[in-house]
Amino acid sequence: MPPLDPAVAETRVAVRRALRGSAAATTETAEAAPGPPLVLAALSGGADSLALAAALAFEAPRAGFRAGAVVVDHGLQAGSGHVADRAAEQARSLGLDPVLVRRADIGGGRGDGPEAAARAARYAALEAARIALGASAVLTAHSRDDQAEQVLLALARGSGTRAVAGIPPARDAILRPLLGLSRETTERACAAQGLEPWRDPHNADPAYTRVRVRSRVLPLLERELGPGIAANLARSAELAREDADALDAMVAEVIEDLVSHAEGGIAVSVPALAANPAALRNRIIRAVAAAEFDAQLSREHTLAIAALVTDWRGQGPIDVPGLQAQRVGARLELTSRRREDPQP
Repeated sequence: MPPLDPAVAETRVAVRRALRGSAAATTETAEAAPGPPLVLAALSGGADSLALAAALAFEAPRAGFRAGAVVVDHGLQAGSGHVADRAAEQARSLGLDPVLVRRADIGGGRGDGPEAAARAARYAALEAARIALGASAVLTAHSRDDQAEQVLLALARGSGTRAVAGIPPARDAILRPLLGLSRETTERACAAQGLEPWRDPHNADPAYTRVRVRSRVLPLLERELGPGIAANLARSAELAREDADALDAMVAEVIEDLVSHAEGGIAVSVPALAANPAALRNRIIRAVAAAEFDAQLSREHTLAIAALVTDWRGQGPIDVPGLQAQRVGARLELTSRRREDPQP
């Protein structure tokens, strides 16, 4: 028997580790289903997802799981249905069962651009497939290169720690076992197993920001700063995630003691807010805004509200999207700013 290709071994080890920790993502539906729990590979037919599917097909039965696949057809390109059907056939040839093809409902998007709309539709389709099949988890094939691109984009936008933390290795029932592996590794794993990946033309279209980061920015950084940029950015994401998780946990511990109900809204203790460092104070403000008013505050809006705590000189209320903030004695009061209903 020929020796196992190192790239194939890397993908299998990564999937094996994800399966060991997948109990946290098991749903009540999956627990109630008879037989071994089902896990699904999100498969596009590209090298990353094809290498993931092959590794899952090998590792799942050895770990006591059944393995299937979900192919999402975004319908954004001519012939996308043929690409989806081919990916499904590849999944079946690997021994994955069941294999489901889902058409993503992109519609008009959410105003965040076509990439964000496609991403939201893709995850909605994956979750619908997971529920329909009673699966405990869906594995996606995001790689270390995807992580590096995400971190660079977050830095370019001036985002905070949570965004710089990049793509999480797990969220709800989504697991991402290949975040520590390079795209080169998944390409080599496919070649070693005789798998022919699909080359998405969108991945070479410079109209997309992420493509320009991948094809121009990262290679430039490698040339000017030396090799290993993608790995370093991915490591920075891990460090940022540790910090963000710790800070969010601190906020969760103290927020109940700081917040009380006020007429028409929420009141937060000014002395308690002022006693916290800025990283916690600003997180508390954003957490209250999100939880109580479904408002996602920008950095500028957060600092404007925080100034009512740390730099109050008698200024009046501040209006930000979704809420109004004002200083009332030793309390910071937040009330809803709902838009007027349209006239009939």
